[in-house]
Amino acid sequence: MTPEDIDRRPGEETVALPPAYDAGLYFVGRVRTPWRARRDCPKNGRQTDAVCTLEVDPPYRPALQNLAGVTHLIVLYWMDRAARDLVLQRPRHADGSRGTFSLRSPARPNPIALSVVENLGVAEGLVTVRGLDCIDGTPLLDIKPYYASTDSRPDARVDRAGTAP
Repeated sequence: MTPEDIDRRPGEETVALPPAYDAGLYFVGRVRTPWRARRDCPKNGRQTDAVCTLEVDPPYRPALQNLAGVTHLIVLYWMDRAARDLVLQRPRHADGSRGTFSLRSPARPNPIALSVVENLGVAEGLVTVRGLDCIDGTPLLDIKPYYASTDSRPDARVDRAGTAP
């Protein structure tokens, strides 16, 4: 996907991307969801009860050992069909533009997404989960256990008072 393929909204701003990447990644599998297009995806994983599957590639399946005892997971995935050049975005629900780093949008320089999901089961290289928000076939980057004792921040907040029109 090229920047020319992306619809732009008034107030959005793009930058020229660097000519080369700084790092390499290994996709460890694919995310299987019921959604075929971005417009069909829920805004976030808490807005759906859909059961999804993390399909882990054979070389990485030994890494699933002991995952059955984990109730919630942090799933990192690569939003491979998202724009990567936006620094200011105009969300559909917003009155003005917002900085990319203040949003959870998939459009960002490095389209890494994360969701905290409920682990429903692990069997034969598949992890069944609830709480994802991405297109079917999205590349899977990593799976980590969610620790309520260290990952939860009940006092966290997002103040939108400084939003530019």
